[in-house]
Amino acid sequence: MYASVMDNIFLLVLVTLLSVAQNVFFALKVEKECTGLRSKQQSTGFERLSCANRNCMDTYPTFLAVLWCAGICLSQAPAAFAGIIYLVVRQKYFVGYLGQTSQSTPGFLFGKRVLFFLSLMCVVGILNHLLLTYAGSDFKEYSQTITKAASTLLLLP
Repeated sequence: MYASVMDNIFLLVLVTLLSVAQNVFFALKVEKECTGLRSKQQSTGFERLSCANRNCMDTYPTFLAVLWCAGICLSQAPAAFAGIIYLVVRQKYFVGYLGQTSQSTPGFLFGKRVLFFLSLMCVVGILNHLLLTYAGSDFKEYSQTITKAASTLLLLP
């Protein structure tokens, strides 16, 4: 039974651990900037890093919730793929915030799209479960096929 459970969540666990490592990286960048404060110019750099870190941490619980819900309720592979894309986009957002704040806008908008996709996966998985329970209809295979195909569309800018 343990192997079966691990097969169903292994990719989600990997994405979660990668996101934790990314959060540690962000925190270390903020700490490094904080310890090096000496001038007004460095102070604005710290404020930008701190703001970018706060913004990323504000969306982090939502990301974890929809990642796990989508992976468990529908299909773990597309959910993990979307999670990896979200982490790349969040890195782009964080780095973009270090320059001008307008450089972070594409990362922000792309991140919203990935979160929407994961949320949609959650809704489809929950609806399928309700249909199976109360109507006896199971559309999980069709939903998984569509989700796997649609997850590649996340790569489009």
